[in-house]
Amino acid sequence: MKFKILKTCRKSAARTGRVTVSHGSFDTPVFMPVGTKATVKTMDVEDLHEVGAEIILANTYHLFIQPGLEVIEKAGGIHKFMAWDRPVLTDSGGFQIFSLGHLTKVTDDSAIFKSYLDGRRITFTPEDAVRAQQTIGADIIMAFDECTSWPIEHKRAMESVIRTTKWAKRCVDYFYANNIKKQAMFGIVQGSVFPDLRKKSLKEITGLGFDGIAVGGLSVGEPLDVMAKTLSDIAASLPAEKPRYFMGLGTPQEILFAIDQGIDMFDCVMPTRVARNGLLFTSEGRVQLRNSRHRLDFGPPDPACGCRVCRTHSRAYLKHLIKCNEILGMRLATYHNLYYLINFIREIRKAIKAGHFEEFRDREMKKFNTES
Repeated sequence: MKFKILKTCRKSAARTGRVTVSHGSFDTPVFMPVGTKATVKTMDVEDLHEVGAEIILANTYHLFIQPGLEVIEKAGGIHKFMAWDRPVLTDSGGFQIFSLGHLTKVTDDSAIFKSYLDGRRITFTPEDAVRAQQTIGADIIMAFDECTSWPIEHKRAMESVIRTTKWAKRCVDYFYANNIKKQAMFGIVQGSVFPDLRKKSLKEITGLGFDGIAVGGLSVGEPLDVMAKTLSDIAASLPAEKPRYFMGLGTPQEILFAIDQGIDMFDCVMPTRVARNGLLFTSEGRVQLRNSRHRLDFGPPDPACGCRVCRTHSRAYLKHLIKCNEILGMRLATYHNLYYLINFIREIRKAIKAGHFEEFRDREMKKFNTES
């Protein structure tokens, strides 16, 4: 993997860059639509090309359970399996194992959990997580970590940091001994909202030679101001020469703040999940299609948006589809939200390159607190 910084903002840590991996390049900052089970819900690969997706995320935990690694391996890897020709990043599955209630036991050696599909008992070691991601064939894979919930006591968060570092070392050892496909691997910084633990984890993870560094264990329920302060405390210490990835961040407001702190990569299910429930991101703020005011609104969902949905359909039509639980409504809303967010970040990149990021940031932040 190659990473080149193209432009850095003079008055903030915001920056643009380019990452090159086996299946091509993508510019940063970048939002990665979440294709958990080798699909971004309701979208096909042509849709993803149209909305401008440069890289997508798939999930090791879910693909390990279904369809299983054998199927993906025999298909020739995740790219051929889902007919996607651009970069893919896989989450190691740690967040899902620890957050979905299937965990039965965790030790320094492994995590033991039950399959949500058939209840079978599965043991996952750090080596298993790397091996699975190598089989899946993603361009960027993640080290196996222990992600904790919020709120959490300092002692428990400390245990998570210690275990995450131990697992990260094992991931690195296995990865470099078996990196046949020339993938890149990122390490994950944990520590919940505790500054001392974040700094400890950051120092330990950055010392292991990962290709990029991810901030995990935030945006898991803590207040926005707490998340913001925690990120601010460590952002300047993240390695400048490597991609910086904030896991699970998906609103325009949050992403804009994180870019201001120097973060390069983001993923989240939220933009597509809220779309399926009728919430749109627009240049005028959030639009909830279920609101009665849109019943006779035959204007575009977002007058300033150039996506296919806004060029073709009205708020009234989308409201009708969403209210009737029509799959088409979910698809169109998802298409728009991804187009909007990806284009929003593209405009951020332009602002950084032109030296106007601060003006862009201040103007756009005012829009996100409104809903119609």
